[in-house]
Amino acid sequence: MNGQAARDPVILPTVIVVWAMVLLFVLYPLSRLLFLTFWNEGPSLDAVRGLLSDWTHRRALVNSLLLAALVGVAGTALGFAFALLAVRGRVPTWLGRALDAVVLLPLISPPFTAAIALIFALGPRGIISYHVFGLTTVNIYGLSGTFLSETLTYFPVAYLTLKAVIANIDPNLEDSAFSLGARRWRVFRTVTVPLATPGIANAFLLVSAASLADFATPLILAGTRFPVLPTQAFLQITGLYDMRGGAALCFLLLVPALAIFAGQRLWVERRGGSYVTVTGKVGAATRVKSLSPLAITGLGVLCGAVALFVLVCYALIAAASLMKGLGADHHLSFAHYAHVFSGGLKAVRDTLIIAVLCMPIGGLFAVVLGFLVARTQFPGRRALEFAAMMNYALPGTIVGIGYLVAFNDPPLAFTGTAFILVVCYVFRYSLAGTRATTAVLAQIDPSIEEASSSLGARRDVTFRRVVLPLVRPALLAGMTVLFIRAMTAISATIFLVSLSWSLVTVRILEGITNLELGQASAFSMLVIALVYLAVVLASLAMRRLNAGSLGQAGSLLGG
Repeated sequence: MNGQAARDPVILPTVIVVWAMVLLFVLYPLSRLLFLTFWNEGPSLDAVRGLLSDWTHRRALVNSLLLAALVGVAGTALGFAFALLAVRGRVPTWLGRALDAVVLLPLISPPFTAAIALIFALGPRGIISYHVFGLTTVNIYGLSGTFLSETLTYFPVAYLTLKAVIANIDPNLEDSAFSLGARRWRVFRTVTVPLATPGIANAFLLVSAASLADFATPLILAGTRFPVLPTQAFLQITGLYDMRGGAALCFLLLVPALAIFAGQRLWVERRGGSYVTVTGKVGAATRVKSLSPLAITGLGVLCGAVALFVLVCYALIAAASLMKGLGADHHLSFAHYAHVFSGGLKAVRDTLIIAVLCMPIGGLFAVVLGFLVARTQFPGRRALEFAAMMNYALPGTIVGIGYLVAFNDPPLAFTGTAFILVVCYVFRYSLAGTRATTAVLAQIDPSIEEASSSLGARRDVTFRRVVLPLVRPALLAGMTVLFIRAMTAISATIFLVSLSWSLVTVRILEGITNLELGQASAFSMLVIALVYLAVVLASLAMRRLNAGSLGQAGSLLGG
């Protein structure tokens, strides 16, 4: 090691410790997964070859790619419409905030919530499909239901991504086109959309990746009619006890996941080219004119209908939690909540303990990693950043099975403990805090830290007294994201829980599989309330720190 890190008595051991943790909790599980897939008393492709010879697994691979593409297109289009209405629709402030609140609802809910809501709304005896319209042939299971549920769940990711992109487009550029005689549609098609292209591509890749990695929705709605890779890997391990087959299925999932991750990075890096719209040069204030009143009305109708459907779905979840049996017996009952606060209290308590433990540990790790990446120079700096992002980029099923393979036997027998759950969340969801830290540090002149050092302060003292106060908003945002993800995660941790440490999302899954949808709804409502409370508190705290608003916290959720 040379350069700045080698001369600094604090940076060098910090880099070594962070690298050691990333090697142990990110790269080691992944390498064990690949070893199990490609080693059978020697190098072997038998596991992958065996899977590809199975028609069901080939179909699962094709289905996963098809579903990811469809959800990516639909989710991006819907997110683009919502972003256009929010930024260009000149909606009142209160309506914009209400739109944000509704859009965030599917994103911060437990992963099963949208699927349960669709069963209540459009299932064989759904409130809308059967009781309102009298339809008896509606089938919500399979591709159609999975596609609809994932689109509603992940379009907020595209909305949060595109909202910032569209807001940054300088209306003066569109004014120039208008001054040359172009009509609104031509300006929108040749100026607005091309300038938003990097954001659209990024949103498509993010939504597709989320769909590809989704485990919960296909488990409920896809079934055997529409197998996909994450559920097939889960069933291979939990149903057939075939760890090697599950690892090989994860490898099939790993290839497109990494391709999407690489594509996203490529698009982000290309953004600095001909798509620059924020130059720092102040132009004359102008009013956005690229949307006609008719277009705004159309967007309002579309987005209003989607928002109303989302609200109806969540109202059904709330109703199901307060009735004996939604669709059959509509008498008011608190029995489901009584179960949550009696038999399910341990899961609630365990989930809160895990989520609270994750916040300071993951927040500090994110800030330290962000500081090392943004402010120091040492060999392997970019490699460390890339390696630390791996768990975030990979589907949760791969991470969970990798941890199961790596930490299930002595001397690293951690599965089923609170320790491995905290570690899994910290190394999977700290990236939001790391990105926020690097973004904040990019806005701060390094001379502030140099002034501290020139006055004789050690690097750790400078970090504690100068850097940490400056990056408090990023630390808070990262901790909030960790809390939310720890409260709602399922795909990775379903392989790591035990009777000693159970989680609310696992109890929701158990409720669904046992057809106890009322209890599952009550658990879901409790999680939604806790997560919304955390987001509101974080938003208020960030405003006190002059650090932004709910929108910034929301953008991290989408990342």
